[in-house]
Amino acid sequence: MERRDVVSTSDKASNKAEELKGKVKENTGKAVGNESLEAEGAADQTKADVKQAGEKVKDAAKSLKP
Repeated sequence: MERRDVVSTSDKASNKAEELKGKVKENTGKAVGNESLEAEGAADQTKADVKQAGEKVKDAAKSLKP
């Protein structure tokens, strides 16, 4: 496994953890009626989704290289 593959895998894991953390925040906010926490959780998830999309673009670009 090349170094960039390790970094990519690490980034993907970090992004997934951030997404899960956002889901927990959002659900906690809903449960306790804290709209601010709920919105923060949704924003964290969106940020993680954007990062994950970027990783997919990188992966696609790598597959095109000879």
